[in-house]
Amino acid sequence: MSKMMFDYTKSILERVSFDPILFCKEVEKAIKTLLPYEMEQLQEWLLSFVIEKPELKQSLLLIKA
Repeated sequence: MSKMMFDYTKSILERVSFDPILFCKEVEKAIKTLLPYEMEQLQEWLLSFVIEKPELKQSLLLIKA
């Protein structure tokens, strides 16, 4: 079940990546929803994802807080 939630979260983030504000809101939702080990996976995924989209780097601040 949790793997499905993590995959779902990634797909949502990919779909809203056109808007940095919306992307940050979805990251905040993910922080509330995902389990601690999934948060580690999300952090790794975000680090690689924002390399191609530097306008989304502000979302990294949310996940490290």
